Amino acid sequence: MSSLNSGVATQPLTPRQARLRYRRIVSFAARELVSLWWFELVLPRFGLSSIAQRTRIRRMRNIARRFRRLALALSGLLIKLGQFMSTRSDVLPVEITRELSDLQDAVPAVDFAAIAALAERELGVSLGEVFAWIDEEPLAAASLGQVHRARLSEPDAELYGFADVVIKVQRPGIADVVEVDLRALRRVALWLSRIRLVNTRADAPALLEEFATTCYEEIDYLNEGANAEHFAENFADNPRVRVPVMVWERTSRRILTQQDVADIKITDLAALHAAGINPADIADEFARIMLDQVLIDGFFHADPHPGNVFVQPLPAETPGGKPSWRITFIDFGMMGRVPVGLAKALRTTVIAASGRDGAGLVEGMREIGVLMPNADTLELERTFSRLFERFGGMGFAELQKVDLSEYRALALEFSDTIRSLPFQFPENFLLVVRSLSLISGMCSALNPEFNIWTAIEPYSTKLVRAGGSNAIQGILETVSDYARVVVRLPQRVDKLVTRAEHGQLTVRSLEVERRVSALNRSVRRVISAVLFGALFIGGLVIYARAEVLGIVVLCVSALPLLHAVFAEWFARRGPLP
Repeated sequence: MSSLNSGVATQPLTPRQARLRYRRIVSFAARELVSLWWFELVLPRFGLSSIAQRTRIRRMRNIARRFRRLALALSGLLIKLGQFMSTRSDVLPVEITRELSDLQDAVPAVDFAAIAALAERELGVSLGEVFAWIDEEPLAAASLGQVHRARLSEPDAELYGFADVVIKVQRPGIADVVEVDLRALRRVALWLSRIRLVNTRADAPALLEEFATTCYEEIDYLNEGANAEHFAENFADNPRVRVPVMVWERTSRRILTQQDVADIKITDLAALHAAGINPADIADEFARIMLDQVLIDGFFHADPHPGNVFVQPLPAETPGGKPSWRITFIDFGMMGRVPVGLAKALRTTVIAASGRDGAGLVEGMREIGVLMPNADTLELERTFSRLFERFGGMGFAELQKVDLSEYRALALEFSDTIRSLPFQFPENFLLVVRSLSLISGMCSALNPEFNIWTAIEPYSTKLVRAGGSNAIQGILETVSDYARVVVRLPQRVDKLVTRAEHGQLTVRSLEVERRVSALNRSVRRVISAVLFGALFIGGLVIYARAEVLGIVVLCVSALPLLHAVFAEWFARRGPLP
């Protein structure tokens, strides 16, 4: 079986294999985008939204199945994308996450002979000289590498104080696979950049380049080893966190050897209960550890999916025999760093979210770069205030009990506001969003009653303390802003009174403007429909006496018909890019 069809590359891809792989990825994306466009945009414009709603779950499930089959067939970067989506049980239907959940573990394995050959080339010696034993059956087969259990030779075991290790070896030929996958994804990103709904929100090609940089770092195991040690230093004082020890003498860019620390998979609820560990406690601690990384340390594990996080039971700590445990992180290839500016913006956002402050949350979004500086955000502030008032403080389980009609009513009420604002997806934020999304998804899987608000609220105080002088500086800047406003206030009031006296004072209401605009469009469509009817009937009458002129009139009648049918769709979609 060829490496292309099996999804397991054991040697560099041939030009033909590279072309076929590229075409499969691009054609899959094209088909699914066309399908979504038809059901989610076209049918609703013709009053057939009920068809889209009735078939949505089935269609999403089928898309997930087709993607899963493609990812397992090709492996590479598609596996990583599927792993991310499989953890989003908080926002994706369970039918989709269930279809993709197997991608956490069910990655096709590479034959051990190919793995051993690559490892020996990297180490420069036979594996038998440096390892007392190696299990030829893989412990895990990941998208970019494969893991095997092994035992160090006696001298190395004495040096490090442990013998049991795992060795992670890059998949042979994976560099070629990554290049082809990124080339295909660049084509898809280029398509997305030409869609108005996307290009006003994000620079898809730039985001993909950020993802590409992360992928290149992830297949450099020397970089991963350095990341592991940095992570361990940050949590050296936290007894709840465990990081494997690196065996540097048996590590290179394409092979990594480290202490064997695998234990209970964090989402294995049955095993956790059997060990006397409450999954809800794991969820709370995992959220704290991850939020510390993102919001306090600024250096965080950006790929904490269930295959990379374990729970280790420890001996009882109390006379009552209550079991203890700690959380083990592995696979530090994908790590994120929070720049100073982004850290300040995240601090503003978290403090606002904790205080259910809609205006503060919008300001945090603006600082992050999600909102353009010139965006009129008054309506968005009201939107967040309404959402906080209705849903603030609810856990995942509580949200599931909310009537779907209420969600639909809120979505309809706020859809125009969200669509009209110039949102964008800034660079250097992709890994932060990924990591925070995984926190929410995994914690909800561990404990349906998990409340993200409860996890975030303590950080408002932590972040103010961590900011130190920055917080004081922020207060001084705020006071300075208020002072400038006070100084300019008399002049602005005078201008306001003058405009009122001259009848030039206007009051804008976005909601009224939207409704008036919609009414105007409806009137124009009715006029077009009446005009079409008149021309069509006139054309039929004329056709009986003057055939050519009648055909011309009938053809002209198509113009107001097209306007009546498609005007609303084009108005909502906006101008073509």
